[in-house]
Amino acid sequence: MNIAIIGASGFIGSALRDEALSRGHTVTALVSRPERLEARDGLTVKKADVQQTERLANQLQGFDAVLSAFSGHAQEDVAGYFAKGFDSILSAAKLAGVKRLMVVGGAGSLEVAPGKQLIDTPDFPAQYKATAEGARYALNALQGQDDVAWTMLSPAAMIAPGERTSQYQLGSDQLLTDANGESRISVEDYAKAMIDELEEPAHQNARFTLAYA
Repeated sequence: MNIAIIGASGFIGSALRDEALSRGHTVTALVSRPERLEARDGLTVKKADVQQTERLANQLQGFDAVLSAFSGHAQEDVAGYFAKGFDSILSAAKLAGVKRLMVVGGAGSLEVAPGKQLIDTPDFPAQYKATAEGARYALNALQGQDDVAWTMLSPAAMIAPGERTSQYQLGSDQLLTDANGESRISVEDYAKAMIDELEEPAHQNARFTLAYA
């Protein structure tokens, strides 16, 4: 497929980029600092600013799918910056007639009990709260519109570099844990699950999640 990845040089975006390229997809990396990425077979790198909606809309035209790994974690007002940026991405996707918008979500909006999300629990780490608020905002924005076909993949509570095991469980809106009550996934397995969804859609206009069993 011919896909665009917003934020393709970031922590999760890099894994998505590498997984897609390894499967033979053509990738256009839309990044704020293109000098961070070297040209390679199947990869085109373009400078993009998610806050410039009309310009971004022009850049999003003609792809089979657009993957957003946009993150505002380096900004002072993380939640506000992310909300503004994601609104622009969603608007640009609508203007561009994007066929499928696939979004990197957060674990904070997953339920730990009926009606109770992880982000709203007392022990949720303060340093991750603003980022989680932004991801929850994105989920609500996607659910509140029907102009763009979308999918969001929320990771387990802990996502870190590791191995591509291909051995994990999938779920929908509830936080998944293993036998010890831990919720973990490697960024490599996260990327595999996202590109699997790209190739064989099973969660259209829905959010899903994954974790080790």
